[in-house]
Amino acid sequence: MENKIFNNTSMISWLQYFSDNTDLDLEHVKLLDITRKNKNIIPTVEAHRCTLVFTEAGHPDIFYRMFNAGLGECTVIYNEGSEPTGPILQSKVCDMIDRGINASAGMMILNPNARSTVKFGMDNGVLAKGSVKYVGSEIRAIILSKMAIEEGKNICTISSESIAVEAAILNGEGSIIAVEYNSNDRRVLEDNIEQFGINNITFIDHVDKETMKGLPVPDVTMLVASASMEQEIKCLLKINPKMEFVIYTLDFAVAASMLDYCKTFCISDPEIIQVTVSKVTSRHNYDTQPAPWIITCKAGA
Repeated sequence: MENKIFNNTSMISWLQYFSDNTDLDLEHVKLLDITRKNKNIIPTVEAHRCTLVFTEAGHPDIFYRMFNAGLGECTVIYNEGSEPTGPILQSKVCDMIDRGINASAGMMILNPNARSTVKFGMDNGVLAKGSVKYVGSEIRAIILSKMAIEEGKNICTISSESIAVEAAILNGEGSIIAVEYNSNDRRVLEDNIEQFGINNITFIDHVDKETMKGLPVPDVTMLVASASMEQEIKCLLKINPKMEFVIYTLDFAVAASMLDYCKTFCISDPEIIQVTVSKVTSRHNYDTQPAPWIITCKAGA
């Protein structure tokens, strides 16, 4: 059995401690053990009014990162030490930015402004700036919907930086494998990971048997059509013969060829749609974004 810092007994003890020493309604508490791999504290706190976080000693900038993400007004309820005993302390995140975690312990984080719904399509203005030209947020929302993201789903993204970021935030219990060929684009993605406190993205620089070895088997792959697409699909199908694919392209010829292309890989008939987004500007003109084709298909169906 995996050796865990916090087991069921210790978690229940911390819940009992907060129940005895606060007037919180624990019915809807979200439990988050960040001592385990791939757990994202910032997106979790953003989405829940009450989060019980289990953490080991360290994390010198944990509260600064939360503050930087706009969570400064959240309340932290905690104690001193590593056992669920002693007096309860309470502070705002904004007053704790110079503190780290000095012991393995549980702490309750209250966010009265937590969003209560899942939102697809982050505003591009909140993403890190750099070499990446992000797809429009409305189109990204459609792509994420086509990926059918759900908790625990393993995802591979290829040259699709903002998709990787938002998929990681939406799917805190799953893993994201981000394939980035361009080192500048990878640095932008790393900036986003730091900004949003994401821990469930693994980088590789290309797709083959060796780079995918030991990584979670993806359930779905979102990729931007390119010259390497055939090699990528062949490799991914060997890893998961029932892989789902969501493919993005601005090239009509690529979209038109997908029916025949998928047959060569024994992939079921793809759904091919074109998405056009136009916005009215302050000058009463239409601003039309590039209109991509989005191809959705599944192998072994």
